Amino acid sequence: MIDTHCHIDFEDFDDDRDEVIKRAKDKLDNVIVSGYSNDSNMDVLKLSKDYEGFIYPTFGFHPVSSQNATDDEIKTAHENIVEHLDDIVAIGEVGMDYFYVTDNSLRKRQQKIFTGFLELANEYKKPIVMHVRDCEKKAVNIIYEYEDIPYFVFHCYGGSLKTAKRIMNMDNAYMSFSTMLCYSKQHQDLIEKIDLDYILTETDSPYLAMTKEERNEPANVVNAVYKIAEIKNMDIGTVDEITTSNACNIFKI
Repeated sequence: MIDTHCHIDFEDFDDDRDEVIKRAKDKLDNVIVSGYSNDSNMDVLKLSKDYEGFIYPTFGFHPVSSQNATDDEIKTAHENIVEHLDDIVAIGEVGMDYFYVTDNSLRKRQQKIFTGFLELANEYKKPIVMHVRDCEKKAVNIIYEYEDIPYFVFHCYGGSLKTAKRIMNMDNAYMSFSTMLCYSKQHQDLIEKIDLDYILTETDSPYLAMTKEERNEPANVVNAVYKIAEIKNMDIGTVDEITTSNACNIFKI
């Protein structure tokens, strides 16, 4: 099993990060830690060096943060990606967030920055991990233009089934589902109808825990895998094998 998206570089884990990673090692094959900002990108790179062969990094810039970033900060993000192309397994998380951001000018700013990261992924033929909350359909329309990006990952997918079907028609696009599956009827309904060949598993730790009081962690991705097996009435080993194979294929781990 693989947690394809988490943020264990966050200060939420400062007091027990080693223990969290040990628990993950006991249950999982690998963990992918996604960069959130320029500082976060460097932190996840260090984690990947400290836990080489188990933790893998992606470099990105969260859309809600990027909309307020300076051009120089975005330029630095691009430069760091190019400098560390051989260290990272994907570009992300990057994208657009229409849930938190309703101002049209800020949405346009997000899209401009997102397009810049797409162009970078296209130029260097790198997979891209996308945060496109409440604008999944728009994202699908945008990414069709980038033919040299090997894989697109819709992180924590929560769009419509209609859009999910368009994603499955792309052949090189995947939808990642988190531990939200355990309690979200919307996500459970989606999983029931989405082919396992297009599914990845994640936690988005420290977010999306079972309760608001809890802190999520990578080892909990096991709960998502079990829930997928339950919903699809499949053997847990089969779900594990296919979702893990999907991740290994995309991220080359």
